[in-house]
Amino acid sequence: MTDVPRLLVLSAYDAGSHARWRKTLMSGVEDWTWQALTLPPRYFRWRIRGNPLSWLNEASLDEHWDLVVATSMVDLATLRGLHPRLAGTPAVLYFHENQFAYPGSDRQHASIDPAMVNLYAALSADRLVFNSDWNRRSFLAGVEQLLQRLPDAVPTGIIDRLGEKASILPVPLETDVFRPHDAVPDFSRPHVLWNHRWEYDKGPEVLLAFVEHLKGLKQPFRLSVVGEGFRRCPAPLTRLREAHSDVIHHWGFIPEVEDYRRLLAQADLVLSTAWHDFQGLSVQEAMAAGCLPWVPDRLAYPEYVPNGFRYPAVEDAIAQGQVAAENLVSALAHWRAAPPAVPDISGVAASALLPRYRSLFDSLLR
Repeated sequence: MTDVPRLLVLSAYDAGSHARWRKTLMSGVEDWTWQALTLPPRYFRWRIRGNPLSWLNEASLDEHWDLVVATSMVDLATLRGLHPRLAGTPAVLYFHENQFAYPGSDRQHASIDPAMVNLYAALSADRLVFNSDWNRRSFLAGVEQLLQRLPDAVPTGIIDRLGEKASILPVPLETDVFRPHDAVPDFSRPHVLWNHRWEYDKGPEVLLAFVEHLKGLKQPFRLSVVGEGFRRCPAPLTRLREAHSDVIHHWGFIPEVEDYRRLLAQADLVLSTAWHDFQGLSVQEAMAAGCLPWVPDRLAYPEYVPNGFRYPAVEDAIAQGQVAAENLVSALAHWRAAPPAVPDISGVAASALLPRYRSLFDSLLR
């Protein structure tokens, strides 16, 4: 190993949280030498299967590195085969999500390829790091289910082998995300924030049912719908904006970070209606700014959101929205009498997590 460790970060689908994660690591462990190779977050199927080809002529892959840190979108096994020097370099595989537990969509072509990339990369890596225990558990369960479906010649011990090298380290929240809440919570007419990607896996149909049922229960509220949108807006969000503009406080993506965080500091509750959330970074960010969480009792949420801030999880979208609304009305009545404190989320602060990342990386340097 050189005197100053050299780390190569590989992010094959450099979406918002992925880019945020690698930048926080690179700036937080600044006395090491870092280089990042990234690919833009589009053409998902091509990205996850084709990144070794896209990077085939990248000279940096044939240089000396002390450690490789790759996201689970990276086809690490193929890369290590194409670039033999990488095969002898310790590698950490970071799971922002896993393809075994990602919900399907009618707009996607069904394929086992993304899950197989995850599996081969995990077998190739020296250490596996997940952003939540839910992510880890659902990955191992998905691998086990896949292995049971394969026709023959399946080796034993794969689940134990993967589990033994797995650990949990969430995506860190930057220090300036943690700030005093601007407003006294209004539990009579709460300001509800929904700050997620405008895609099917975040449950926009549940949000629409929640709004309609909450209005039917005569509960006053204001709603801010923010988060990244794409060319095709989900139909439930279009319907929500058209039919319920009377409760909308803010609508649409906020490009300026300070403007976005100002809105977080003004909201009373952060709502999740997600079918998929492996960490829930947007919920954690809002909690750090002083918002009370209101989330389904599933996924990664029980790992950091206490009882009393979770509503029962059901599988039907309309029923899920109704359950979320009915339970919130009941919770608001209790909160008006005894305002609760925002659950502590300081454990995911960069100041708490970066030393743990550094300790992990140190343990692999040769």
